[in-house]
Amino acid sequence: MRTSRYRRAFAASILFALMPAFGLAQPQTGKRFEPSQRSISAAEKLLAKMSVEEKVGQLIHVGINARFANQDSPFFKELQRQVVQNKIGGIIFFGAPIYETTHLANRMQENAKLPLLMSLDAETGIGMRFEDAINFPWAMAMAAAGDPELARRAGVITGREASAIGIRHVYAPVLDVNNNADNPVINVRSFGEDPMEVARFGIAFGEGIQSQRVIATAKHFPGHGDTAVDSHRGLPIIDHTRDSLDRTELVPFREAVKAGIASIMIAHIALPQIDPEEVRPLANYAGGDAEPGAEIVTQKATIPATLSAKVQTGILRGEMGFRGLIVSDAMSMSGLTLYFTQEEAGVRAFLAGTDILEKPADPDAMIRGLIAAVKSGRIPMSRLDESVRRQLAWKYELGLFEERMTPLDRIDRVVSGKDSQELADEIARKAITLVRNDDGLLPLKKDRKIAVIGISNGFDGPATMQSFRSSFATMRRVAPGPPDVLRNSYFETAYLQENSSAEQFAAARKAISGADVVIFALYGRVRSGARASVGIPDNGAALLREVLASDKQVVGVSFGNPYLLNSFPSMKTYVVGYGDMPSLQLAAARSILGMQDITGKLPISLPGLHPRGTGIRLERSK
Repeated sequence: MRTSRYRRAFAASILFALMPAFGLAQPQTGKRFEPSQRSISAAEKLLAKMSVEEKVGQLIHVGINARFANQDSPFFKELQRQVVQNKIGGIIFFGAPIYETTHLANRMQENAKLPLLMSLDAETGIGMRFEDAINFPWAMAMAAAGDPELARRAGVITGREASAIGIRHVYAPVLDVNNNADNPVINVRSFGEDPMEVARFGIAFGEGIQSQRVIATAKHFPGHGDTAVDSHRGLPIIDHTRDSLDRTELVPFREAVKAGIASIMIAHIALPQIDPEEVRPLANYAGGDAEPGAEIVTQKATIPATLSAKVQTGILRGEMGFRGLIVSDAMSMSGLTLYFTQEEAGVRAFLAGTDILEKPADPDAMIRGLIAAVKSGRIPMSRLDESVRRQLAWKYELGLFEERMTPLDRIDRVVSGKDSQELADEIARKAITLVRNDDGLLPLKKDRKIAVIGISNGFDGPATMQSFRSSFATMRRVAPGPPDVLRNSYFETAYLQENSSAEQFAAARKAISGADVVIFALYGRVRSGARASVGIPDNGAALLREVLASDKQVVGVSFGNPYLLNSFPSMKTYVVGYGDMPSLQLAAARSILGMQDITGKLPISLPGLHPRGTGIRLERSK
């Protein structure tokens, strides 16, 4: 039965792919954001003139961190070589200053024979990658705030700001259903654990992006939520039946396809009950893009979805009827490079149904493998034309053939404006969630002696908690109540991370000893590819347990992983901020001091402790 279904799905996808070749328009539904017949026809004419090398190049989108670079520098020359010699189809940008990114993108557009499609991870707006832009709260915070319209508005600003800096392909929204508390890589990037709520918020965010004529990307198909392995460090395995996938993981993607999402990203995830082909680690594996020192997870595994025709062509194209762009997750991630060379990975991903091979570890090797596979007949020319046609049609639809350059003088009129900051603050204000207030400690009284102790899984130092520390100190001075209570008040702060010295821990203990109330700011943040993603370091956890066992009153504030309460179940006062964005840290300080209402609700359950929807409503102090 299943084999027959896949055959029908494959046949349907081939028929769809051939429609433009025979002059047939792809079906239009309402005002869906997709290439017009005019764009498809233009792509078809251009395709007929292209060489194999030009076609293959379009499939490759390299990843870079932009910076200023003289045109004679090795950095500039290498990127220029990829554009001119390898004829790549696009570039994905990671952390960098805004102007350097746009300027470099323009330089590469000048060098490219065909316009490049520029992309960006922008799950929290373009501020996710650019420190000089406003960073919206994570998806889970938007869901905690309870209003999909906030997600839509965030999507609109994300699309508008992305376009202003030359980005026309955004890798968001995340449609993973985070129903695994131990997930080390999705966590607050998800809108929650309820599939339909994830769909509702994710579609709103995606529609906001696409309203600005920027391609939105639902990720990470078929769903990265129920995993305990970070695909930057190994291959996650979701050993679910098809019925289980249909009830949970696939729901948001199915709804997004119906709603007209333009692009979908495929994850490096194994689904043994869908595609049982076994894979084995390479004998000479040299490592992917995991953080240096992070353990690489090796285990008995099956083919990742990135390389599975049953998943991409069968389910996504055939059964769901998706006709947009399929983009791979980074081809440099250990979940893939552990098992396949770049040459073979590129060929197999492409044959499985992928249109864009994003961020290869070795673009030259991947291109060589693809060209060889076309010339040997392993990749049929019709299959190559299908993906290149699809990408070219989008480039025509986005107007890149008419104007590929981005004017620098409009950036500071569009990016990080007043509306961006106001929306970030509104989401944060409505997202803060009070999970526990067993002793009625909140809102905090002004006459308490307070120590604020930050504990982080990162290595970026005290600047991590600067927003909370300064916000808390400032807000405390203007909180409701007579001002004279501050004359003899006690307020100390300390910040700790894995490599903090004994002296720093001694200073933290001293601050704690003089306090009535200890506020632990817990920065268990999602750090893709890191060894201690979403947790807090052992030394900091030991200190927290030590204080919880004392007679001190403790307020725990999670500026990241909301599941941290499961590791410290005796904590009586627990607030969730869902991220370390300045807007969330300010909102948390205001909430603790009774300066704003607390209205957020958990979009996930805390296993064995609190169900989804938990949230104590607390009105601001009068």
